[in-house]
Amino acid sequence: MFGTATTGTSHNIQAVSGLWRDVHGPAAAVASRGNARAALRSAMLKDRKIVLMDRLGWDLQSPDGLHEIDEYDGDDTLYLIVHQPQTGRHLGSVRLLPSTGAHLLGDKFAHLCADAVPAGPDVCEITRLVTSPGLSRSEALQVRRQLSIALFEHALAAGITRYTMVTHLPWLPSLLSIGWDAEPLGMPHGEGVNAVAALQIFVNEPTLQRLRGAWEIARPVLTLSPIGRENEQAF
Repeated sequence: MFGTATTGTSHNIQAVSGLWRDVHGPAAAVASRGNARAALRSAMLKDRKIVLMDRLGWDLQSPDGLHEIDEYDGDDTLYLIVHQPQTGRHLGSVRLLPSTGAHLLGDKFAHLCADAVPAGPDVCEITRLVTSPGLSRSEALQVRRQLSIALFEHALAAGITRYTMVTHLPWLPSLLSIGWDAEPLGMPHGEGVNAVAALQIFVNEPTLQRLRGAWEIARPVLTLSPIGRENEQAF
């Protein structure tokens, strides 16, 4: 779910090619697990609360009124986060849940799949995909592109061949126009803006290279080095 996307597609948004950057330099993408990088994780959870709860009105949990956290945000949960490394600003992020364990599609949305919920060591679920509420539409698209490439880089390095996800239908055209090779897992359920559907996204090297070329992002964007844990207060 693209948290700050609007209905329609991304084709009418004039996004700048390449990496998002400001006066401090280009954005970076990191893989962060659990409570590692606590300050960045806190910024991510605050943006999730603003976007998903305050703006979109989703009935979610905020234990302190500042951060959006649910039962899937655990010590071993993996996040891919696009951020400004010099200032620590959160720009966009996604939560990844292994399909072999507890995940939203299997636990709460299995009815969206015409057949069995895709599961296996090579299948991972995309959840809580948001961009910062402080970005313009063109900046948000640029960050989503960088995050999309990070998703593919992570998948190819981790042996993931498919992602699954649940999305609200108003955001489906924007999601598909990002350039992923995706197909529905079943018929949508619900009505109007509340209708939801499940998708699977196929991961392969040719698609990654096509996205790199289209968006002029030639080099890897994701830091895949081992993730250390910080001694900061974590949420």
